[in-house]
Amino acid sequence: MIKYKHLFDPIKIGDVVFRNRIFGSPTGHMDFNADCTPTDDCIAYYERKALGGAATVCVGECHINPPVSRMGNISIDLTNDIIMRFMYKLADRIQRLGAVPSVELQHAGRYANAHLGPSAGLVDGDEAVPCFEMTEEQIYETIRMYADAAAKAKYYGFGMVTVHGGHGWLPQQFFSTTTNTRTDKWGGSVENRGRFAAAVCDAIHEKCGRGFPVEFRISATEFEDGYGIEGGIEYAKCLDGHADIIHCSVGIHGTTKSENSLRWAPSMFDPDGTFVKYAAEIKKHVKHSLVSTVGALADPAMMEEIIASGKADIINVARGLVCDPDLPNKARAGLDSEIRKCIRCYGCNDSMFPTFRLLCALNPETGRENEFARYAPPASKQKVLVVGGGVGGMQAAISCAKFGHEVVLCEKSARLGGVILCEEGVPFKKHLAEYIETQRNALIKLGVEVRLNCEVTPEYIERLSPDAVIASLGSTPYTPAIEGADGENVFRVEEVFTNPSIVGQRVVIIGAGLSGTELALHLHALGKQVEVIELTDSIQAPMAQGHTVRLQLRDAGIKVRFNTEAKLISREGVKIAGADGEALLEADSVVFATGVKPRTQEAFALSAVSPVYHMIGDCAGGKAIRQATESAQTVAVTIGRNG
Repeated sequence: MIKYKHLFDPIKIGDVVFRNRIFGSPTGHMDFNADCTPTDDCIAYYERKALGGAATVCVGECHINPPVSRMGNISIDLTNDIIMRFMYKLADRIQRLGAVPSVELQHAGRYANAHLGPSAGLVDGDEAVPCFEMTEEQIYETIRMYADAAAKAKYYGFGMVTVHGGHGWLPQQFFSTTTNTRTDKWGGSVENRGRFAAAVCDAIHEKCGRGFPVEFRISATEFEDGYGIEGGIEYAKCLDGHADIIHCSVGIHGTTKSENSLRWAPSMFDPDGTFVKYAAEIKKHVKHSLVSTVGALADPAMMEEIIASGKADIINVARGLVCDPDLPNKARAGLDSEIRKCIRCYGCNDSMFPTFRLLCALNPETGRENEFARYAPPASKQKVLVVGGGVGGMQAAISCAKFGHEVVLCEKSARLGGVILCEEGVPFKKHLAEYIETQRNALIKLGVEVRLNCEVTPEYIERLSPDAVIASLGSTPYTPAIEGADGENVFRVEEVFTNPSIVGQRVVIIGAGLSGTELALHLHALGKQVEVIELTDSIQAPMAQGHTVRLQLRDAGIKVRFNTEAKLISREGVKIAGADGEALLEADSVVFATGVKPRTQEAFALSAVSPVYHMIGDCAGGKAIRQATESAQTVAVTIGRNG
């Protein structure tokens, strides 16, 4: 008997059978050739999800007619038969692995390059970007484009389509009174505003057959940018019986000025399953269509409860499958503890530019499936010493062990995990702590010999005589030369994460990178009064992560002083210099969050003993978890391949 019987109960929708209730939500991997055909790497990315056991794999960023529907210049053109031949290859690989291939039908409407939408106006209030109102003839032509695109997808081997009618795209623009001010049959009443979405579904069914499933993604709420859940319920009721599946997301993605532009992708600050309540509410009002939920879902026990309790019929998973494409197979086998859960760091989002691939901080193979699949197990099994038990070292040991090498992992402290262990008590970092535990368990399962409280020297390496050494020595905190930096009221960010009680009630944090701003939020939640000062003019973080942290700081009322220098630290606080001159920020405690110094010299000192030597992670110049895990995986595949 499988552990999660509701989650793995097969379902037939129309004429199509789905092997379980975990559907792969569309993700926009856009690694295309110059002619916009998907590369082999792109195909392998989607294929890997099918191999991992998902019931569907949906290809994102597929436009029904790019000249009028596309925003930007990169996407799959569903009207192009040359491109669709490559898409057939993709669909074929997915379906032969037991999943149903789907494509996301996109039309950006007012945000598309053609700027055609339900009503005239300015796009995001930008006077330079007018939106033109679609004529009724253009509306009917667009509905036909959706149907033609779905028929093309079906012809080329796809078993379902997902109409993107949420996140601010065209169907949502028709439904929302914020973007639809028409007074004809396409505007005004709920029925009129929902007419376009229903007509798209009906046209697809008419052209492709009633047995061809149509999933329709909506935003159940636009938050303060428009309608709330009551509007989402009305939107769903307009689609009831027209769409086979109503996929309940939230928010507006297309706008560039909306503060809600990332709300559709929950952050680490949101609870798990944060959008389930919207799907559950909509399901109460839907009689003929199935309802799916999405957002911050990676725990199979939670997914099982959602299906068993009737909150939703289907679970859609996006980043959860980016982080661990084997999530469905592991859940079915009852291997919950081996699931690598997404920490919702937005690293995948930020990696899209300039790579146009989805990369993952925790999964070094995501986006590189084709590359790593080329490496067969090495002919020569080696004895490998990994020095350092942080994120990079653990991944290096795991990867080497999977290739069959004999691995010894040495860590100078009493625990594996490295510097991020300091954050294990932070509520919004709980999945990061779970990741460390998952990696520890993997080391045990793979038979890696772990030696704690073990500092490695050149003599130690010489005695052990490994065939290869991988140094992952990490870094040490960097403290700038500021008068008073050695005071009793001055601390490092890692110290305070580990034990917040060491700081007083009033805290000034120097440095607005991720560590500094996240510590500010943690201390604020513990009731501390916090200010942050930053030498530059912005939060020092990648775009999506920085945007999210900025909103959290705003909502918490935490002040960040940009273009501000710390001149002197005293018992009274921090003397600063900024645009308004010099001032004293009174504080009981001051915390440095000013970055790290790579332990490069220490790594150099170990380099002359072993015939094969690699440096990874911080000590080799890496600055984030992703750089540590991807360098670890890449180095591991090279070992034992010489001669």
